[in-house]
Amino acid sequence: MSSDPSAARQDSLREEARAAFLKAAGLGHAQRRPLPGDASTRRYERLILPSGATLMLMDAPPLAESPPCDPAWSPAERIAAGWNATARLAAGRIDAFAATAAYLRGLGLSAPEILALDAPTGLAVIEDFGEGVFARLIEQGGDERELYFAAIDAQARLHEAPPPATLSVDGLSWPLLPYDAVALKAGADLFVDWQPRLTPALDFGTAARAEWDALWADIARRGEAGAAVFAHRDFHAENLLWLPERPGAARVGLIDFQDAVLAHPSWDLQSLLQDARRDVSPALEAAALDRYFGRRPGLDRDAFMADYAALAALNEARILGVFARLVVRDGKPRYRQFMPRMWRQLERNLQNPALGGLKPWFDRHVPVEARA
Repeated sequence: MSSDPSAARQDSLREEARAAFLKAAGLGHAQRRPLPGDASTRRYERLILPSGATLMLMDAPPLAESPPCDPAWSPAERIAAGWNATARLAAGRIDAFAATAAYLRGLGLSAPEILALDAPTGLAVIEDFGEGVFARLIEQGGDERELYFAAIDAQARLHEAPPPATLSVDGLSWPLLPYDAVALKAGADLFVDWQPRLTPALDFGTAARAEWDALWADIARRGEAGAAVFAHRDFHAENLLWLPERPGAARVGLIDFQDAVLAHPSWDLQSLLQDARRDVSPALEAAALDRYFGRRPGLDRDAFMADYAALAALNEARILGVFARLVVRDGKPRYRQFMPRMWRQLERNLQNPALGGLKPWFDRHVPVEARA
């Protein structure tokens, strides 16, 4: 509990809102078990009913973050509005989650059913997919190849479907905006903004920043030009749950998809296969990519893989910046443990000719001893 009286009062008011919402939904009698938090402003509780069945309470205070992007805003207006608008994030909005979940279910994929919803308050009761998180199952000896191939099948299903401009459900709507060059470049810039605060020996002066901008410009443009499919945007083994009793691609339970955008089809692929939180072997990555191209035979594989390497590198630079920000600004040192993996993957992608002068830039400005 916070020692700040105003924060404690806000916590108390929020708990009153949660209790009232559950009572109105006929769930005031449920046992409530909070789940561990993550890097977001959302919180979850498992609701245990007298029958033993379980549901999830999703709590996303609507004013906890800067506003999401208005589709009409210019780049300057987005930047002025804050990070969520710049990067085209949903600001934790539950209407984004609900509309996206309905779209995914409409494609025959597994997103949680919404059983009760108060979008203005930022509260929802959703289906509980259980404990079968891909990452945990693999740690326990589960069939990694089967799980990853199922995830690839779910991505292929998503990428085969022409995405709508707007997602909607029960009178709620949410725009599916392109993951454009502004958002992509802002993500890459987290690296040069936050890595020096984590490692003060790094010094990216005016000339280094200008070169950085020039080197990423074409990659960001390519990412925007290829933004043609629905992208979950956080598609990895911690956000996928195994539902083996369901058919086909529906065996993959999808969560944490509220930040969905239109993106290059390689975006979710590299998020899955070059994961920040667990190692994926080069052999499995290659096999999974083969399966993906087998499902989408019309793609130009060489051109696709050039974009895959370039956007993976951008994403890894972005994640290194995010992790540095979490450590420095938010006091979450546990995110340091993931950074060596990100450096290894970034360095591998920097070898690709599609990335032009980025490897020399890192070699000049980021000593090997700072890449940890």
